[in-house]
Amino acid sequence: MSREKLLAVSAQLFAKGGFEATSMRDIAGEAGMLAGSMYYHFRSKNELIAAVYEAGVAEIGGAVDAAVARARTPWTRLEAACVAHLESLLADRAHAAVMTADLSRLDSSLRRRLVVMRDGYERRFVELVAALPLPSVHDRGLWRLQLLGALNWTPTWYRAGGESPAAIARAVVAALR
Repeated sequence: MSREKLLAVSAQLFAKGGFEATSMRDIAGEAGMLAGSMYYHFRSKNELIAAVYEAGVAEIGGAVDAAVARARTPWTRLEAACVAHLESLLADRAHAAVMTADLSRLDSSLRRRLVVMRDGYERRFVELVAALPLPSVHDRGLWRLQLLGALNWTPTWYRAGGESPAAIARAVVAALR
């Protein structure tokens, strides 16, 4: 079994049952391998969780970076980032659940590690919001958190067949604008 396949199976199970409720044995069974064989790829469950999270951050970050590179104005850059972010979250429900999971119950060292990854990803949005021509009365940090909160909550209520992810992302940006 490839490392990528193991990460995909892990993401699906973490999304379905949460980090705490999913055991290495559960993942091994779903992946069709012996539980002990997983330790060839990952030293611990925390290492596996971090690898799944990192893969999600890289995937979504790459999509956002590519979308932003094609836009020119501050508002179109932000909108492109939000569209790419939401399309990525909704295209891969497993990574969306992992990326937007409540990290508060995790081991403190793992939580710090994941928060560093999350913050690295969110720096893109710090820079995009900093470039916007917003009135000085706006708290840019709070504005950014409202934006990301709205986008990250979408996978909990979104149903295919309704508005497209791009239309939803554009509507969120328009409402905050």
